[in-house]
Amino acid sequence: MVYDFLKRLMQFIVLGLAQVLIFNGMDILHGAIPLIYVYFIIMFPRNYPKWAILLWSFVMGVTMDMFTNTPGVAAASLTLIGALQPYLLELFLPRNADNYIKTSIHTLGFGKFLTLAYILIIIYCVVFFTIEAFSFFNFLHWLSCMVGSSLLTTALILALESLRKK
Repeated sequence: MVYDFLKRLMQFIVLGLAQVLIFNGMDILHGAIPLIYVYFIIMFPRNYPKWAILLWSFVMGVTMDMFTNTPGVAAASLTLIGALQPYLLELFLPRNADNYIKTSIHTLGFGKFLTLAYILIIIYCVVFFTIEAFSFFNFLHWLSCMVGSSLLTTALILALESLRKK
């Protein structure tokens, strides 16, 4: 229990610092930003307590909001995908899978992991950029930010996942 908490806290700190110090400075295609902290929510294993996923999601969102000057946007978006992650994960796992199976390419397979990750990332980006813009006045900019950020985030998560141990 303590080991799991310390491991999650370390992932929280590393992904949060990477986002704040490295990826927030990247502005590709006038608004597309890699949102690496979404990977923190994707990594939760099966049967992890739902209240804990929601709490971790909210705290990560509030932390990102403090450093990116987006009051409540990241917290709302991350809490939403934190609520959806356990249910979406069940769709991609076999019925006889271990109760605490980790969410990774090694356990789910490349196709299932990519689909799960991209669904969560696209939901996050749609909600995040819609709340941030709060209008569809500049639809093309909103669409380019959403699609660009989701593709960059997915590529970065796949790169990190290939480095992760089994």
